[in-house]
Amino acid sequence: MATDDLMSRALAALGEDGAPSADVIHALADADAVPGPLPIAEAAAYLDVSPHTLRYYERAGLVEVGRDAAGYRLYDAAALRRLVFVTRMRLSGMPMRDVQHYIALADAGKETEPERLDLLLEHRDTIRRRIRELNLSLAATEYKIATYGGATGPDVTDPDVTDPDVQDD
Repeated sequence: MATDDLMSRALAALGEDGAPSADVIHALADADAVPGPLPIAEAAAYLDVSPHTLRYYERAGLVEVGRDAAGYRLYDAAALRRLVFVTRMRLSGMPMRDVQHYIALADAGKETEPERLDLLLEHRDTIRRRIRELNLSLAATEYKIATYGGATGPDVTDPDVTDPDVQDD
């Protein structure tokens, strides 16, 4: 199952308000649902990243990966779960240094939970701000689509609005 499949499962389980609950995400991280061990090509396909990215994450200290008898990387369920988290944080815009700091804290043990929580709360605020910015960009795009007579989403109510940036000759 690729990360796209994980996202599809999460999106299908969205609540009425469109926000996934923590319970939904916890269920997606169920250890029994994560395959393993996988060679690098299969792990990359599962996570929807390149093998190069996985090797980079390993070099950056974000994940420890076992090896088979021939020395090839094997990604167990724990490594894959961690990499699902890492790829979601990177996709959401968390800087590598913050991901590395979070992982170092997680590896340091339970006593670092308050600091990890602070880091995640700050990142959540960043994500929420970015979502508001993207919603504003979507509204501007919908507005422009409406000015050209295109079909728009539910946020644009007046398709007869004229665009002041466009002059009719």
